[in-house]
Amino acid sequence: MAEFVVNSQRFDPYKNYKFRIKWDGHYVAGVSAITELKRVTDVVEHREGADPNAPRKSPGMTNFEAITLERGRTHDPAFEEWANLVWRYGASLGQEVALRDFRRDVTIELLNEAGQLVMAWHVHRCWPSEYVALSDLYADGDMVAFERLTIQHEGWERDVSVPEPSEPA
Repeated sequence: MAEFVVNSQRFDPYKNYKFRIKWDGHYVAGVSAITELKRVTDVVEHREGADPNAPRKSPGMTNFEAITLERGRTHDPAFEEWANLVWRYGASLGQEVALRDFRRDVTIELLNEAGQLVMAWHVHRCWPSEYVALSDLYADGDMVAFERLTIQHEGWERDVSVPEPSEPA
């Protein structure tokens, strides 16, 4: 089978530097890094007393690793507002967590070099487990100040309804 069905002349895989992320139906501005989508299935080993010395192996529980989003620090409050739904400093007792709406579904979109949508993944029941409001600061540096949001989730799936686009000549 061809690696690219619509664009049979293409040989290079998609690059990792064009992407978007959205939640609540809106794209989140300025995200410059997203960690990998990774799942790990535990291995359950077992054997019967009369089996050979090597154990049998079968799949166990599957765990989906956290995803970290990073972006340059701006006045857009999207990361902070979501993190505050999980825990808000100074809230009255019983009001620290917004139990009704702290979880969100997130969509991660991969784009080709021309900026066309080529693949998308839906990440289910996400919630922030770590929020870094301001990265390290250095008086002798010349780097961007970052904020970082780590989200836990209950799985992801690729959106197979996203077709391979016809790339411009």
